Amino acid sequence: MFVGNTKGGLYFYENWDVFGIKQIGTEIPEKFALYQNYPNPFNPITKITFQIPLLRGVDAEGRRGVYTVMKVYDILGREAAVLVNEQLSPGTYEVSFDASNYASGMYFYRLASGNYVETKRMILLK
Repeated sequence: MFVGNTKGGLYFYENWDVFGIKQIGTEIPEKFALYQNYPNPFNPITKITFQIPLLRGVDAEGRRGVYTVMKVYDILGREAAVLVNEQLSPGTYEVSFDASNYASGMYFYRLASGNYVETKRMILLK
């Protein structure tokens, strides 16, 4: 979120695409899935793909979705970044993680959506 002053007025800009989440497929998956990031090890950008299936209360047209959160944690379990924090309709998604401002080491990314929770690890090498 950015707030500033331009020519005597205030403007508000909200950019939820800081890490680059985008839907890359509209075919409805049969089940949740979290894939290994690519590339891994990475420096400094990696991509993570995941799938959201059709659930009760979620329609294929995206009018309703399932609340989805993906966070990155350091080796000590401290939250390093929030990559996704929104309602998502069924489909396949890809999110980019830019670790330019992070130290080399092992990180974990965790997807929680509906009753599904999965964690995978990734390595940042600088």
